[in-house]
Amino acid sequence: MPICSSISRNGLRRRAWLYNEFMLIEGILAAVPTPFYLDERVYFRKLEANIARYSRSLLSGLLLLGSTGEAVALDDAESRDVLRVAAEAAAPEKVLIAGVGRESVKGTLELAEAAAQFHYDAVLVRTPTYYASQISPAAVLHYFRSVADRSPLPVLLYNIPRCAPYDIPVALIAELAAHPNIIGIKDSSGNLSRIAATVEATRNAVKRSEKVTSIFEAVTARMLAAKLGAGNTFVSAGDLAGGAAVATAPPAAAIKTRTREVGFQVLTGSVSILLEALQAGASGAILGFAACTPQACQEVYLAWKDHDLKLAAEKQARIAGPGQRIVGQLGIAGVKHACDFNGYYGGRPRSPLLPVTGEEKAEIEGLLAGIRN
Repeated sequence: MPICSSISRNGLRRRAWLYNEFMLIEGILAAVPTPFYLDERVYFRKLEANIARYSRSLLSGLLLLGSTGEAVALDDAESRDVLRVAAEAAAPEKVLIAGVGRESVKGTLELAEAAAQFHYDAVLVRTPTYYASQISPAAVLHYFRSVADRSPLPVLLYNIPRCAPYDIPVALIAELAAHPNIIGIKDSSGNLSRIAATVEATRNAVKRSEKVTSIFEAVTARMLAAKLGAGNTFVSAGDLAGGAAVATAPPAAAIKTRTREVGFQVLTGSVSILLEALQAGASGAILGFAACTPQACQEVYLAWKDHDLKLAAEKQARIAGPGQRIVGQLGIAGVKHACDFNGYYGGRPRSPLLPVTGEEKAEIEGLLAGIRN
């Protein structure tokens, strides 16, 4: 099995990507907001509390530093601290994805290195935005391939044309799907026909055997790291020779695993077409609306997975309108107030984004009155 591995500067072995292994990403993942104090410093205690609560939900995983996480408003040091704090607070079984997109290949890879150090499972990479007029298909192809060639973690493409002014062509996605370290895409275009076309265009991408749990859920990097750490307790020779009683951690129980064939994975970023995307072949969704209503979003997926399309459609109809208004129109500020209303800490967005008005707060609360957690 060919492995590309390396040692980071601080001596920690990074998780290496394998040419014949993908990360399983399916179900509902929340796009986590970044909380701030009123003076706009990152509020790490509230981030910890939110992550701990998400970890008690049925969500498959979490995305840090996506669009909902205001990634473009954070500097590199803040970004690394957010990734570290979230990873330390998250339950080991939750898949963690780090948004690492920067304007250069070098900057993107540096943040991907940090995500690997904190045992994330994959990175989400958007197209660069500043030199929009020069971002040609050839430049996009070169950018994603260059990142994937050197990223220590599997790469998810990120298509969000309303923020990054480039709608990645389906044919280009199909070409990138052949790269051994590009495992899928988050498509936030809201275009169902595009998602269906992407599923079809990547259907014949190489499938690989991925290690999963006994109930066919993802085996995460943090699960493996915990197992490795528990199985390598160090006892000094001096303590053994002196007959000292040494307390050691008991050996960790083995992770029971199976294998599952995993191909290129398409995830939607639009709650308004969640059920339709799943029916079109998407493996799941990464949703800003799941940050404030994780249970309601998860219920759509579970009903669909149980083949109860009537119930899934009812659950979808319940969240489609509120999700479109709160996430699609009111944006980050709307999501953050919805988090406050549903028991998470949202707070205000970082300026220049403005908080919602009193009238908008009342509207959000009305929309969520029947969608509490």
